[in-house]
Amino acid sequence: MSKSIRLSEDAYERLAAHKRDDETFSEVVLRLAGERSLLELAGILSDEEAESLRAAVDERRDRRGGELEGIAGEIEDT
Repeated sequence: MSKSIRLSEDAYERLAAHKRDDETFSEVVLRLAGERSLLELAGILSDEEAESLRAAVDERRDRRGGELEGIAGEIEDT
């Protein structure tokens, strides 16, 4: 689905100035509006930062899993 919009000449020129050769105008609008694709996020963390983040997520999952098991046990006891 697509929609047509009207832009002033100035707005069009500004948008066109931000357009990359391989982009459509829709992609430019999404990029400038703060939308990010997964490809744009690739490589923003170093290997060390990515591993640290993975470890923190795993630790949180483990901790949360234990909390949920405790709650489930309490429910079963009632």
